[in-house]
Amino acid sequence: MSLPDFTSRSVAIKTREVSPGTDEDFRARARKIAQTGYSAILLSGGNLDCARYSMACWAPVCCLQSMGGQITLESARGSQNWEGDPLEALDALHQAFTPTYGLDGLPFAGGLVGYAAYELKNTIENLPQTAVDDLGLPDLFFFAPSKILIHDRQQNTLTFLELETGLEPITPDPSHDICDGNRLKVGDLSSNFSHQEYLKAVEKVIDYITEGDIYQANLSQRFQFPFEGNPYALWERLFAKNPAPFYAFVHAGDHQVICTSMERFLFRQGACLETRPIKGTRPRGKTPEEDARMKAELVSSVKEHSELSMIVDLLRNDISRICVGKSVKVKEHRRLEAYQNVHHAVSVVTGELRPDISPGEILRATFPGGSITGCPKIRSMEIIDELEPHVRHVYTGSIGYVGWHANMDLNIAIRTAIRKKDMAWFSVGGGIVFDSNPADEFEETLHKARTLLETLQSL
Repeated sequence: MSLPDFTSRSVAIKTREVSPGTDEDFRARARKIAQTGYSAILLSGGNLDCARYSMACWAPVCCLQSMGGQITLESARGSQNWEGDPLEALDALHQAFTPTYGLDGLPFAGGLVGYAAYELKNTIENLPQTAVDDLGLPDLFFFAPSKILIHDRQQNTLTFLELETGLEPITPDPSHDICDGNRLKVGDLSSNFSHQEYLKAVEKVIDYITEGDIYQANLSQRFQFPFEGNPYALWERLFAKNPAPFYAFVHAGDHQVICTSMERFLFRQGACLETRPIKGTRPRGKTPEEDARMKAELVSSVKEHSELSMIVDLLRNDISRICVGKSVKVKEHRRLEAYQNVHHAVSVVTGELRPDISPGEILRATFPGGSITGCPKIRSMEIIDELEPHVRHVYTGSIGYVGWHANMDLNIAIRTAIRKKDMAWFSVGGGIVFDSNPADEFEETLHKARTLLETLQSL
């Protein structure tokens, strides 16, 4: 498709600066960047192999948003609105820019940055929508930054890029600026499920499994609370408590996304595509002995093993749609990763993309990630919509970048909160299988929410 009033253009590097820089150097600069609308910070922590780079992106020359089939493309020249397929619009905007330079060792040097909300599924598949949308936020939000700051945590360098596109950056609405310093104030927390309602919902999922509808479904509960102050300050506190590779903060103007994910959804480098599903969780122990016992329990769990294996098979099927025949491999299966509050079991699945596959086609084949829907995916999503009272929005969608150099890195937006005006929402969930214990599943959601809950309680 073509974009209304938007012509293709070449992109050059106007400024490239490389300087020494530590984690704190990057975070100090990112802290200022994040206060203004239409910016994004992708922050890596910990020592895993996928936690090398952090980046800040801002001063966009255009911004694409969609809600259902209603699409808006904003630039300094104004906004265009039309009805269409948001993934086709994403591809059209992505293809409208042609870089005249290479990556030169960087993970990202221009492209689109933002998020795809879970409800984007409704434009990919013919699904019911009975969950209440009380947020009224975009299904898709991506912008093309003209300024990018990248921190290489291995080399301790900061690389600043300023891109020349021939377009002026969008002037952010000053009413959306975050200017409250580190002030944070939260009100009482409430869930869209009572304890008993959540247990009954888990039992209903088990009934569907017994009847043969599905093998597994991910069920979540959503918390909400009044929120005043700087959401970025909250995000920084969460990172200090529990660093992970795929933290993301998106300032989308009238709302902000606070993501503390440790799960990679899709990573693309040239023809190589990778996904890293997480299934299997145990809380960290309070003593070394208890911690070792929790870890051993996860390793020996038949339930957790079968749960992850099912999702690996689902993802192999999804990426096989867009990969060269027989190229999809399970590179690692059930490796253990330890975080501040939990142990997780993780698999790594790779494949070789077919030539000329677009970012939108990659998302159409794989989104949303199977680790947060269930198996089979479509029926699981129907059941999720039936049982969860409200939309998930960014939670269990994806955040990251789609680059102009056949590169992509998107997380699974778990451990994610949304702030709009004076309210905030976050969800936590888990995969339900035949032998799930409803009380244990409820407790697992609280383990996953522990960092955020403890941070909120300390304010």
